[in-house]
Amino acid sequence: MTSSATMNPFGRTARTRRRSGLTALALTCAIILSGCGLRLETPPPTEPVPDAAEVLRRTAVADALLVADQATAAAETDGVEPAVESELTEIAESATVQAEQLGGEYDSGLGDLVSEGSGASPSAHVQEQTPRAVVASLRDAATRTRAAANQAQSGPLGRLLASISTSQTQHAQELARLTDVKGPTLPSTQIPEPADPAPQPSEGDDDAATPAATASEAPVAPTGLSAEDLSALILAEDTAGYALEVRAAQSSGDTRTRTHDRAALHRARAQAWALVAGVDGTDQDPRRVAYDVPGSETPTTDLARDLETGLAQDYATLVGLAESGTRAVLVALLTDSTLSAARWGAPAVPFPGLPEQA
Repeated sequence: MTSSATMNPFGRTARTRRRSGLTALALTCAIILSGCGLRLETPPPTEPVPDAAEVLRRTAVADALLVADQATAAAETDGVEPAVESELTEIAESATVQAEQLGGEYDSGLGDLVSEGSGASPSAHVQEQTPRAVVASLRDAATRTRAAANQAQSGPLGRLLASISTSQTQHAQELARLTDVKGPTLPSTQIPEPADPAPQPSEGDDDAATPAATASEAPVAPTGLSAEDLSALILAEDTAGYALEVRAAQSSGDTRTRTHDRAALHRARAQAWALVAGVDGTDQDPRRVAYDVPGSETPTTDLARDLETGLAQDYATLVGLAESGTRAVLVALLTDSTLSAARWGAPAVPFPGLPEQA
């Protein structure tokens, strides 16, 4: 027999079930509403914080894009001389491909959301768009990118930044020459002397334990290079010095002077690197009495250009191998060799010392 409470939709059991259902519904609504409240109170999304490598990369990209924009605008202004316009166009093209090779501008996709949440709007920074302003931007960019090349933890990134800073320096120098304005300050190419062993402090000698105030200002020898790396560099510098000595003896006038001066410089650099490597006067010293030199069928200008271009590639390679914070002299010598090659007729390229980017 069926209970009347069960049969009656308004009975006690049915009322109990309805109350339980209403309670569950109320709890569900409360949870949903509280969840909505939590979502409304969650802070708006923020841009991820970049690490040190990303900061270096973004800065280099921003510098390159600024140079590209300025150079493009300056080239389109009225009254620009053809030679200046051509150089500005080349600068803009180089800066554009450099920014692309660095990975371009970073876009997390949060830019609009962050701006809406903060109420901020991007502001336009008006930049002067003249050849003189482009020289200044190139000078500043080269300085920052050179420092970044020295400090980057990644060897390949350091090598790329070193090449780009060299290109920026070269273009700044050429545009400054064409427009009769101050060119860039070139980095020091002084090869550091091998460090003397630190003196052991005697008992009670407090001053001996304190380094000299100028110690941190001294050039830093590259670390992270193998004995084979240094040996190859010594040989390359000495070979260049010998070849240019031979050509200087066979030349006259300005060519003789230029090749003689450059030969002496390369010989001195070979000696300096031999001291750094600790092989000077030892059986491990790779230098020879004489080297094979191309014959007269190779013009002196071509020989000198090829020697300097080869050295630029050597220094770029070593930048990628040396440890962070010790690459400054290698970056400077990459720039020096590139500028010297240009004086012998080598064309400017976006990535000096990086043959794979040709």
